[in-house]
Amino acid sequence: MAGSQLITPSYRAPRLAGMTPVRSRSGSTGPRPPRTAAPDLPTLLDAHAGLSPRADVIAAHIEGLRGDVSAAHGRVAESRIAGASVGRIDLGGTALSDVAITEIRAAELSAKDASWRSVEIDGGRIGTVDALRGSWDAVILRGLRIDYLSLAAAEVADLLVVDCQIGALDLPDARLARVRFERSRADEVDTRGVRGDDVDLRGLEALSFSDPRGLAGFWLSPRQAELHAPAFAHALGIRIES
Repeated sequence: MAGSQLITPSYRAPRLAGMTPVRSRSGSTGPRPPRTAAPDLPTLLDAHAGLSPRADVIAAHIEGLRGDVSAAHGRVAESRIAGASVGRIDLGGTALSDVAITEIRAAELSAKDASWRSVEIDGGRIGTVDALRGSWDAVILRGLRIDYLSLAAAEVADLLVVDCQIGALDLPDARLARVRFERSRADEVDTRGVRGDDVDLRGLEALSFSDPRGLAGFWLSPRQAELHAPAFAHALGIRIES
């Protein structure tokens, strides 16, 4: 037809629940779930006052952080951070391992170039979470409200997001493996250049995706596909007219 556009054969559509089973790289059908568990904390934790740059904190209970806090380029392991109410918390370049963070309130959580392994954040409100170029392994976000979450150029494996409300979720150039959302919502999702395997978005109510091509190989529900069909069609150069 005159004026029609060809669909590029390189496009790979998002996977839909209920369609013919597709085997993941592991050989199993359906997306593999994230391998997550609660952080492994000692039975007894020592009370610890505050955090400081380049500190090495192990088996600590840190409660009631206030003001602006920096633990940049340090290490926090086998510890709990509870009830923080801060303006900015700087975890840039910090290694977190087996850390439970509960009921945090922060205008900004900066975690650029940080390494998180077996970390759970349960409850709270954060304005900005900036994990640019971060490395996340076995991370759980639960019951959080986040205005802006950036995982740009991050390496993320085994991430579970449950009961979260996110304003803008930025994933440009991120590498994702075994990621799942449950009962969560995002206004905008930036998927430019993102690559992933076993990424299950069926539990994410997203209002918009910046680039549907970035969803190649991800898992969506039929309802999500129907909702975003106009955007997918536009990305393919398909014209829809009544």
